[in-house]
Amino acid sequence: MIAHPLLPKLRLLKLSGMLLTLDLRAAQAAERQLSATEFLALLLDDELERRAQQHLVHSLAISGCDSLKTISTFDFLAAPGINRTLIQDLAACAFIPRHENILLCGPSGVGKSHLANALAIEALKRDYRVLSRPAHRLLSDLQAARATGAHTRLMTRILTCDLLVLDDFGLQPLSAQAVQDLYEIITERYERGSLIITSNRAFTEWAEVFNNDLLASAALDRLTHHTHTLTIRGDSFRQRDRKKEAPPIPD
Repeated sequence: MIAHPLLPKLRLLKLSGMLLTLDLRAAQAAERQLSATEFLALLLDDELERRAQQHLVHSLAISGCDSLKTISTFDFLAAPGINRTLIQDLAACAFIPRHENILLCGPSGVGKSHLANALAIEALKRDYRVLSRPAHRLLSDLQAARATGAHTRLMTRILTCDLLVLDDFGLQPLSAQAVQDLYEIITERYERGSLIITSNRAFTEWAEVFNNDLLASAALDRLTHHTHTLTIRGDSFRQRDRKKEAPPIPD
């Protein structure tokens, strides 16, 4: 098939998905006696699949998500307290067009960040715009962007993405400016875009992060409306792994 007449035309049109599978599809067409239309349909499917995969790779790269932390790689057996059915329902991403939020609370190391990342990847697969960052880093980036003139562009991206993931909310103290930015993000995205937030603070402590009773009340009222709250309990995955790797103590 090296001299197949379609090869130079596919190269010229940059249809690499069709180019890579041309030999296979031509052989299948001959073996199965496919019509020209059926042969073309197979090639077009290959090209569409290649473009979809290429788009997903690009979306993953700019989203900040970790491609390895998915639903399939999460160890539900090690976290029996997590409602697996609920997670699988949320993975369908119906909460995003409804502009609902997901709040994941629990101690460090119980899988909150992994689950948040996994749900974000499911959103990317469905062609939603996703931005995922540790909360303190996103707010620090916003502050730094003021000095470079990039603040408006970054804030626009934060406010207009379909799903914003803020990891480790409340882990580090926030400056007065960061609190104002966080309040703006929550209020502007209210009923316009979905949020997934993870925190190792008890939910009752979230207001302390704002260090401003008025802003805290207004922001949390919006944040907790139309929301799915999951409180995860249990031992840290990292601590369990460390115990497994530790050498036995001699008698």
